Amino acid sequence: MDTTSVGPSSDQRLWLRRFGGSTGQGAEVRLICFPHAGGAATFFQPVARALAPRVDVLAVQYPGRQDRRAETGVRDIPELADRITAVLAEPLPPRVPMAFFGHSMGAVTAYEVARRLHGARASSGGDLPFRLFASGRRAPSARRDESVNRDDGALIEEVSSLGGTEPVLLSDPELRAMVLPALRADYQAIESYRYSPAAGEPAPCPVTVLTGDSDPHTTLEEARAWSGHAPEGDCELQELPGGHFFLVDQATEVLDLLRSRLLPAPAVHAEAGRAAP
Repeated sequence: MDTTSVGPSSDQRLWLRRFGGSTGQGAEVRLICFPHAGGAATFFQPVARALAPRVDVLAVQYPGRQDRRAETGVRDIPELADRITAVLAEPLPPRVPMAFFGHSMGAVTAYEVARRLHGARASSGGDLPFRLFASGRRAPSARRDESVNRDDGALIEEVSSLGGTEPVLLSDPELRAMVLPALRADYQAIESYRYSPAAGEPAPCPVTVLTGDSDPHTTLEEARAWSGHAPEGDCELQELPGGHFFLVDQATEVLDLLRSRLLPAPAVHAEAGRAAP
C-alpha cells in the first residue's frame, strides 16, 4: 500500500493514511476522508493525488480491512465515531484548517465525529472542520428500515448492485471470505444507526451534499434533509449524474467542487489552529 505514517501518536498512525509519500508539509488545508461500508482508505488515493500538494488528504482506515484485517470490525456508528474522535482530538501536524469528506456510511460517520469534536472543543480546544462534504447518503434523520447485513447472499447482491467494489473480491470464494467480515460489520453499523438529536450539536460547519440522480439509497428529498443538520441550515446540494458511486464516474466534477470549496484556505486563528468563523 502506497502510504505514509500520519501523526505522532500510535492511534493516529493506526487510523489515518497518507498516500504517495506525502508528509502534508506545505499544504494549505487538510481533508479527512471517511470511506463507505466495506471501503478502505485506498478508495481515496486518487483524490489525494489529484489535490496534492495544496490539500493534505488523509483517509480513515476502519478496523477489519487491508492492513487492519486481523482486527474485528466496529458494528456501531457511535462507537466508531467515538474512536475516530479520540484520534482527531489530538492536533495533526502540520496544523492547517480541516474539512471532512464522507461517502455513504462515511458521511454519517464524519457527521457524528464532527458533532463530537464540537461538543469536546470547550474543554480540549481541539480543531473543528470548517466544512463537511456528505456524499452518497441521505440525511441522518432520513431513516429507512434495512437489514441486508443478516444474510450473506443479500449482502453480496446489494454490494454488487451498487458497484464500487472490485467484482473479483465478491466472486472469488477465498477473497470473499476475507472481505465479508468487514462488510457485515459496516452494514450492521449503518443499518442499526439511529440519529439522536440529544446526542450532540448539529455539524459545527456548513454542509455540502453530493448525490447521484439515480442513487437507489438517497432521494433528492432525503439529500435536502441535510439542511436540518447544518448550523442555521447552511447547506448546499449538488446533484450529479449517476448511481450510488457517482463520484467515481463524475470524478472530474467532484474534484473541481472540492477545490472550489477548500481553496483558498480559510483564515486560521493562530492560537487555536482552527478556521475563523
